[in-house]
Amino acid sequence: HVQLVESGGGLVQAGGSLRLSCAASGLTFSSYAVAWFRQAPGKEREFVAGISWSDATYYRDSVKGRFTISRDKAKNTVYLQMNALKPEDTAVYYCAAKKYFTNVRQTSLYDYWGQGTLVTVSS
Repeated sequence: HVQLVESGGGLVQAGGSLRLSCAASGLTFSSYAVAWFRQAPGKEREFVAGISWSDATYYRDSVKGRFTISRDKAKNTVYLQMNALKPEDTAVYYCAAKKYFTNVRQTSLYDYWGQGTLVTVSS
């Protein structure tokens, strides 16, 4: 049984930082492409950042230079370090995994999803 569990969300002021974690059980993250998505109220879920099994990374333009995705293979965990947070970053953040690091923005191609963690950035 595969499970992805996100943690680390919370309330932070604009300009602050948070680090999200996504811990996997039932699969080995190092063999999968893993991504972070987010969904704000009333909006569609959108791609934020992804990391391939070879640790190549890819980001949406609005978070480049502020967010960093990384993985700890020993802990089977993927992180999203978020700095210089803005109110528009407020959303529920989800991690997801799939076998191949292609078409990473397409939510329908991911096999596994976590339950999400809420990030709220106040102005």
